[in-house]
Amino acid sequence: MEPSRNFTDLIVWQKAHRFVLETYKYSSLFPREEVYGLTAQYRRAAISAAANIAEGFKKKSNKDKMRFYNISQGSLEECRYYLILTQDLSYSNNHFLVQLLEEVSKMLNALIASINKKL
Repeated sequence: MEPSRNFTDLIVWQKAHRFVLETYKYSSLFPREEVYGLTAQYRRAAISAAANIAEGFKKKSNKDKMRFYNISQGSLEECRYYLILTQDLSYSNNHFLVQLLEEVSKMLNALIASINKKL
């Protein structure tokens, strides 16, 4: 298997990007009063997860890569909370997003574990 040449080759980034796109669709269904609150916060966290994977990819040292991937993990956990909150507020069914978030999280954990072996 050929090594990834840029972040868009990473399957974990591709899944994270899909999570962002699905987050935008899902959050567009939120009540209008959430535009500057929950909608903005949730979208920002989803974007951060994918963006930090992209930024970490280009870092030269494994320590720097790990820092950005860890920030991405934090953003995914923030999204996990927003999904719990939106479920509790009965905004809409988010089962698909929960599954997608879990998939991205597991893949990111595996990427981090592989880098940890090199440290």
